[in-house]
Amino acid sequence: MKRRWLGCGLALAVLLALILWTGCGQNEAKTIKIGHAVALTGDASVFGQSEHTGLKIAVEEINRKGGILGKPIELVAADTRADPTETVNAVRRLVEREKVVAVLGVAQSGVAMAATPVVTAAKVPLISTTASNPYVTQSKAGETYHYVFRVCFIDTYQGTVAAEFAYDRLKARKAGILYDVGSDYSQWLAKYFEDAFAKVGGKVVAKEAYRTGELDFRAPLGKIRESNPDLVFLPLTQKDAALVAKQARDLGIKATLLGGDNWASPDILKLGGAALEGSYFINSASFDEPSVKKWMATNEKRFGGPVVRNALLVNDALYALADAIKRAGSTDSDKIVAALEQTKDLPVLTTDKFTLDAKTHNPLNRPAYFNQIKDGKFVFIETFAAK
Repeated sequence: MKRRWLGCGLALAVLLALILWTGCGQNEAKTIKIGHAVALTGDASVFGQSEHTGLKIAVEEINRKGGILGKPIELVAADTRADPTETVNAVRRLVEREKVVAVLGVAQSGVAMAATPVVTAAKVPLISTTASNPYVTQSKAGETYHYVFRVCFIDTYQGTVAAEFAYDRLKARKAGILYDVGSDYSQWLAKYFEDAFAKVGGKVVAKEAYRTGELDFRAPLGKIRESNPDLVFLPLTQKDAALVAKQARDLGIKATLLGGDNWASPDILKLGGAALEGSYFINSASFDEPSVKKWMATNEKRFGGPVVRNALLVNDALYALADAIKRAGSTDSDKIVAALEQTKDLPVLTTDKFTLDAKTHNPLNRPAYFNQIKDGKFVFIETFAAK
């Protein structure tokens, strides 16, 4: 009798195990969910909207080819409004409620840093598109954040390249700087340019600041004019840079204007007009590459509107993530991180050899592209590397 009950019990256990196993199989995700934390509204929406439409095209391309690990990508967007508080809420929704395997976007440095504790606690990889502050991927103590990566170059490199270009190519010896004291991007890029310009032999003769939201820049520009610089460095948003350029020209400032990678939006041409003619800016992607031109034409045909560098770099981020998941053979967070750290010479939209530094989670040897505004258009000048 005991043997009969034992046999029945064993049979029931096996049946229960089969039912549980079948249920787990039915609940297995049929898609790979990827989050996109992006400024869909607010002052930075010109970048965010372009980034989101660009990401949609990349997702469609990958899904047409079979997706990742045989599953289609499911894209889930959350609006950050380029605001740290909104970003925390958006990223938390993506990782806690939507259960995404990774988050792309958080383009601005300040909001990317606000997202770091959220993705760290959730153990979900984050790949930023254009957050260039060095402290996005590393603490001030030099500790690399395990789950945070980026695809753009960092501001220390950008500031150095901009300073060396100003000194070597533009022959500037005296520079003025106007920056936004309320922006981490603007503050730090101004500092890195100032330090690097002094190092190569130049002199910053005026460094003036304003606060986010101000529209009248005549007072700080007046002080810059008095210093008679050869060049004025403007690490500003495209909207502010356009207004500053107009007011600078109205005040009689004839110095060459040089901008950071935030200038890389066609909207700056409409906003700044003739005041920006002859100005230069640095970019982390070349709009003149044949593959990029072709992709931009596809994007504009599908969605219209301006294509900005964010749209190109979010492609790089998605393809780096997809490649890492494929090599990892899993959507496990730590396996994805380990695979991302081994990314080397990966062909992506903006470069044929995208490589990530395992120690810093920053890209290695990403080229810097300089453009000039001529006849109301962006004209590629040269690829320039820091010494």
